[in-house]
Amino acid sequence: MPSKNRFITFIAVIQAILFLAHFFLYESWTFATKGTSVASQLGLKAALGLLSLSFVGASLLAFRYTNAVVRALYHASAVWMGLLSFLLFGTLAAWIIFGVSTVAGLLLNFHRTVEILWGIALILGIGGVFNASWTRITNATVTLSNLPAAWRGRRAALISDLHLGPVRNGSFLRRMVVKILELEPDAIFIAGDLFDGTAIDAHKAMEPLRQLAAPHGVYFVAGNHEQFGSDNKFIHAVAAAGIRVLSNEKVDVDGLQIVGVPYNNAVHQSRFAAVLHAIDLDKDRASILLTHAPDHPEVAEAAGVSLQLSGHTHLGQFIPWSWMARRVYRQFVYGLSRIGNMQVFTSSGAGTWGPPLRLGSNPEIVLLEFQ
Repeated sequence: MPSKNRFITFIAVIQAILFLAHFFLYESWTFATKGTSVASQLGLKAALGLLSLSFVGASLLAFRYTNAVVRALYHASAVWMGLLSFLLFGTLAAWIIFGVSTVAGLLLNFHRTVEILWGIALILGIGGVFNASWTRITNATVTLSNLPAAWRGRRAALISDLHLGPVRNGSFLRRMVVKILELEPDAIFIAGDLFDGTAIDAHKAMEPLRQLAAPHGVYFVAGNHEQFGSDNKFIHAVAAAGIRVLSNEKVDVDGLQIVGVPYNNAVHQSRFAAVLHAIDLDKDRASILLTHAPDHPEVAEAAGVSLQLSGHTHLGQFIPWSWMARRVYRQFVYGLSRIGNMQVFTSSGAGTWGPPLRLGSNPEIVLLEFQ
């Protein structure tokens, strides 16, 4: 009961914020305008009112149902959420300009300022939608101490955060599989959030993954979206597709230690440390840790990990949230970084969560070459 009450409270808070955000748009659009008919005002209120309800409503439906209507509704409302973010910051900028100009004694047309900034916001948002569908290949070279001779020059593909669900589905996964296979990697790492956590036929969604293969294995570790509740259906579907699921364990591949710790165990510092201690890494040999989020790299470094591979951050997905992601994850928010004797590579991910927009971050598949 307490968890249900927390969920209801969370939904109510989010919905209240969305109501206020849409009210802010309405008041800003109608501020200092003359001659607007009552019918136009009512029409705008009704449209914004429906839009304010759309994302929460579509999300609740998407967690219970998977059909074409729900997917279309969720996709449209998610795009609107992204555009709303740009519109809100454009509106805020309009008020700042209006305030400064008023203090300076300048007479600016506030409504025209809003029109211009909203136009820019919509262009940026639409550009972000297209950018989110353009997957790049990011190449990186990683030099590891005590790397087994067999692994020198080998390459591994890293992919994370596909978020299969209402927005991205089997056709998207098929494209990602084709792109990865074209790279001919020696190993493949899937760093969590393969699923969005919404209602989905997990086994059917995993069919394209059956084609994914590499000479030295394909490895998966669960992310937070697989573990919103029980992750059994997701884990079973991934395993049934022939992918090696790593759950608090280590495998030895030609002398390289490959370790996987799922999100729920890695997000808690003490639990993460205990799991890595139980795995008992050989600190004199090179190792790769696959874990979804770069939350506690200091714990992995203390355990003797050579390289941590993660995703989760999405690099904030789009401005200004990308700036916030940088503040939270610091140097570990994206790309190759170092802490002590360990290196960390954090991918921005291949898919999106919520708004299917990217601006200031790119969807990617990472190709790592080991030296």
